Amino acid sequence: MTVDELNLALLVGAAVLVVAVAAVRFSAGTGLPSLLLYLALGVLLGESGLGINFDDFELTTALGYAALVIILAEGGLTTRWSTIRSSVVPAGILATVGTTVSVAVVAVAARWILEVDWLTAVLVGAIVSSTDAAAVFSVLRRVPLPRRLTGVLEAESGFNDAPVVILVVALSTAIDTGELHDPGVLAVEALVELAGGAVAGIAIGWVGARLLGSVALPSSGLYPIAVLALCALSYGVGTALHLSGFLAVYVAGLVLGNADLPHRQTVRGFAEGMGWLAQIGLFVLLGLLVSPSKLAPQVVPALLIGVVLLLVARPLSVMASVTWFGFRWRDQLFLSWAGLRGAVPVVLATIPAAAQARGTGGIFELVFILVVVFTLLQAPSLPLVARSLRLRGDEPVDLEVESSPLGALGAHVLQVSVGPTSRLHGVRLAELRLPPGANVTLVVREAHASVPEPGTALRHGDDLIIVVTGSVRAATERRLRAVSSDGRLAQWRSRTGPGSSSR
Repeated sequence: MTVDELNLALLVGAAVLVVAVAAVRFSAGTGLPSLLLYLALGVLLGESGLGINFDDFELTTALGYAALVIILAEGGLTTRWSTIRSSVVPAGILATVGTTVSVAVVAVAARWILEVDWLTAVLVGAIVSSTDAAAVFSVLRRVPLPRRLTGVLEAESGFNDAPVVILVVALSTAIDTGELHDPGVLAVEALVELAGGAVAGIAIGWVGARLLGSVALPSSGLYPIAVLALCALSYGVGTALHLSGFLAVYVAGLVLGNADLPHRQTVRGFAEGMGWLAQIGLFVLLGLLVSPSKLAPQVVPALLIGVVLLLVARPLSVMASVTWFGFRWRDQLFLSWAGLRGAVPVVLATIPAAAQARGTGGIFELVFILVVVFTLLQAPSLPLVARSLRLRGDEPVDLEVESSPLGALGAHVLQVSVGPTSRLHGVRLAELRLPPGANVTLVVREAHASVPEPGTALRHGDDLIIVVTGSVRAATERRLRAVSSDGRLAQWRSRTGPGSSSR
C-alpha cells in the first residue's frame, strides 16, 4: 500500500466510522440493532453502490474472528456476575443442548427446502442456530426484564459461539475432504475443548485480576489496555492448546469485569468503545462482501428456514433446556422470541465459502437475508412482547464504585455515584459507619463540590470521593453497598470487619 492509498483508506474509513457512530443514535430511537445500519452501509459501499469490489471470504473470516474476540471480551467485561449467577447453568444447557436441538430441527427443514445432502443441511442448521452476543447485548440492555431472563440471554449468547464454531469448522472440513469423524468422538472433543477453554479463561482472568490489583500503573489509561490484552491472551492460549478460544475470552472477560480492578468504570467504558469499533468494522465488512445480485434466489429459502428456526427450532430448544429450572411459560415464550441473530451466523457462513466446500454455494447469501429479515422482525418487537407477557425488570441497587490506587502511598480513592434508586439518599455521613481508615473528603452535587461534615445528608445524583487505606477498602465498599441496598440500618451489627464503627 502506498502513502496515497493509505491516505484514501484513512479518509474513507474515518468517514464511514463517523457515519456509523451517528447511526447509533438513530438505532437507539428506533429499537433496531445498529448492526443492520452497518450492514446497509457496507452494501452501499460495495459493488452495487460506490463500486468497491471485495470478495475475500478467507480474509473476512480471519477479521471476523478478531472482531468476535473483542465483542465477546466486551460482553464478559460489562456483564455483572450478580445478574447471570443464577442463570449460568440453564444458559449453559441452552447454549449446548438447546443449540443441538435447534441444529437438528433446522437441518431437517434445510434438507427438504434446499434439497441438499445431510452434511450440508446440518451445516446450515449449525450456522444459523447461534445467537449473537453483540445483538443481544445492544438490544436487551434497553429492555427492562427480570434479572433471571436477562442473565440467561446474555450468558447464552456468550457461551454458544464456542460449540457452534467447533461444529461449523468440523462440518466444513468434512464436506471439503469427504471424511467425517465419528459423531461420538466429535462430541467428546467438543466437550473437552469447551471445558478446557473455560478453565483457561478462569485461570488467566484470575491471575490477571490479582496482578492488576496489586500493581499501580503510571497511567489510568494503561489499565483498560492491559485488561483487553489479557482477554486476547486467553483466546490465544486457548487456541494454541486446541481449546475453545471463544469461550476462554468470554470467561476471562467475565472474571476480570467482576474483579476488584482499579479504574473499573474506565475499563468498562474503554471495552464498550472497542466493542462498538469491532462491531462497526465487522458489519460494514460483511455488508461489503455481499453481492446484491446473488441475493434474490435465496430469499424464499431464507424466509422458510427462518420461520422454522423462529417458530419451531428455537421454542423446542428453549423447552428442552430450561423447563427443568422452573421457568414459566411466559419466560419461555420470551426466550424463544429473543434469540437474536447477528454477526456470528454471517461470519460462520464465510467459513465454508472460504473453503469453497462443494455444495455450499449460496449459504452466505441465505444466512445474510435470514439475519437481516428476522432481526428487523424480532428486535423492535421485544419491548412489546415483554409488556404483553407482563415481564417487568427487577429494581437494581443503583450504586457505582470505582477504585483508583495511590501508588506507593498504600491508599485508594473511591469514587462513588449515588443513583436514583439508591437508599443512600437521606443518609448522613455519620450514619454510614464506615470503618476507621475511610474518610469522605468531597461531595459533588449538581456540579458543585464541597467538603462535607458528619451531618451532611446524601442525595440521589451525588458523587463522593472517599480516601481509604488499602486494608479497609473492601470493607468500605461492602458497607456502602449494604446501605445503598438496605438503608441506614443495614448491617447494624458489625459485619464490615474488625474495627467497624457499627457499635
